[in-house]
Amino acid sequence: MQAFLKPKPKEPRPDDLDQGEAKRPKLDAEPTAAAAASSASTESADASTSAPPAEAPAKAPAPAPELPPEVCTLLEELKEPEWRLRLQREFGKKYFTTLAEKVVKEQRKETVFPPNDQIWTAFNLVPLSQVRVVILGQDPYHGPGQAHGLCFSVRRGVAPPPSLKNIYKELATDIEGFKAPSHGNLESWAEQGILMFNATMTVRKANANSHSDFGWQTLTDAVIKTINEHAKPGVVFILWGGFAKKKGTAINRMKHHVLEAAHPSPLSVTKFLGCKVFSKTNAYLVKKGQTPIDWSLPA
Repeated sequence: MQAFLKPKPKEPRPDDLDQGEAKRPKLDAEPTAAAAASSASTESADASTSAPPAEAPAKAPAPAPELPPEVCTLLEELKEPEWRLRLQREFGKKYFTTLAEKVVKEQRKETVFPPNDQIWTAFNLVPLSQVRVVILGQDPYHGPGQAHGLCFSVRRGVAPPPSLKNIYKELATDIEGFKAPSHGNLESWAEQGILMFNATMTVRKANANSHSDFGWQTLTDAVIKTINEHAKPGVVFILWGGFAKKKGTAINRMKHHVLEAAHPSPLSVTKFLGCKVFSKTNAYLVKKGQTPIDWSLPA
């Protein structure tokens, strides 16, 4: 992976010519030698006392440090430049090196979801400057072919999991005209500025929360902080369940809007249904002069 590069500073421009000297009118009489000498001496003295000191040439920026190979492997498919820039400092920290080493080691001996080329799907689809809504999940689906880097979403051809089916049930009662599709792919939401990511971004096959202590939590805390500080004001954070609510305690609620509800899993679905977070999200966006989300999903 190429190291992060800083733009090369522009070469300093030469000083402009003294146009006043070129336009000075000629005198009618030639000055005497003594007067010329006196004038030259005076001008030399004036120049030595009034001329500003020359600026030191700008120093070239220090090159970005070379990242460990495991970090390069993990970041290989993070293509979106805004996120790469904003999270660059995190990627250089010791915890992220340890995280990358653990994930790469797991990938070599176990089946890890999502595949390496889909870990960063949410971030590649939604640049920081385009984030309007955040949906925070906890752990990727751990069944074959399910997880593809968007929380609660699955690839086409994979049956919607129970939590997503419950989301569809709530949409059907909350958003007029919504019809649940036969698939569970939510990419059309991401295309409208909805960032959907899990607090832990990888998992071992058939072993829920198996990577929860790898260090992903620290990174996704940094992601939330980055959105909180650098995204446009008025981002709607949808937090489902106690875990997500705790994760969102640092959000500036004077700058952004937070909607909390129970988790859509079968264990808490009775508390989830009726939360109306989708219509509430649109109501807030419209109030702020933004286009509402089209929650419908293509067949």
